[in-house]
Amino acid sequence: MGKTAGNRDWTQIYAIYGIEQWQTLVFLLFHAFFFSLLSVLFLIYFDQICLFLDSFFLSGAARLAAGFTGAVTALSAVCLLFAAANFVYSDVPLQYEMAQRMVSSVGDWSCVKTALDLGCGRGILLNAVATQLKKTGSSGRVVGLDRSKRTTLSTLRTAKLEGVQEYVTCREGDVRTLPFGDNYFDVVVSSVFVHTVGKEHGQKSVEAAAERMRVLGEIVRVVKPGGLCVVWDLLHVPEYVRRLQELKMEDIRVSERVTAFMAGSHIVTFRKPSELVAGPREVRLDWR
Repeated sequence: MGKTAGNRDWTQIYAIYGIEQWQTLVFLLFHAFFFSLLSVLFLIYFDQICLFLDSFFLSGAARLAAGFTGAVTALSAVCLLFAAANFVYSDVPLQYEMAQRMVSSVGDWSCVKTALDLGCGRGILLNAVATQLKKTGSSGRVVGLDRSKRTTLSTLRTAKLEGVQEYVTCREGDVRTLPFGDNYFDVVVSSVFVHTVGKEHGQKSVEAAAERMRVLGEIVRVVKPGGLCVVWDLLHVPEYVRRLQELKMEDIRVSERVTAFMAGSHIVTFRKPSELVAGPREVRLDWR
């Protein structure tokens, strides 16, 4: 399947992390196959379909209706196949590549003693952080927090497979009330997770937005003064930037747009100031 930027074989990476939401992939592929089959049947039996539709439409309109329906069916199949391909790419290769990009945002991992991965999931980002700690000979550790104990156990398994288990700790907890003290972590990272908080209320609801803002507040609370935060997420990045400005974070940067899971995404990096200073903060944006 080729090599990654780090010269690792994709088959090895898929073997470790697998497909997280395979039900979604099966759903997309099933419907893509169904619409593909339907469009082929329209093509093979086009004349017979036109004859059948002649009894319902005016003269000449039957062929137009059949042609339009067949075209829509074929287009639907193409769109579903594209969505399935984007899902497969986003689920492992893109997340792996973005994890490498996120950890490169931290200048010196040897100085990092405590790091947090919020919503660690399978551990792609978590293990990338642990790998950096291992490479630099740091005595630091990274904590992966997830809402599910079953997920944290699976994450520890992937850390062992990556050979970084001694640098990793996993905990089950509520991201809206982090089980850590103030100013605890040197670095906080999160990958395509924050947008899922409060989704039971509906992504565009006021309640969901309030819960996402609460998570951002918790991130700011637990990171040390001068500490760096790197958050990659979908959909709601502009509201994150506004909230970070309200919290008077420093050096807020927004990356260029990256399509992930058929949606726009950005990496937001910011630093907690050593001393809070009143006034607006500069934001460096790249919304392309």
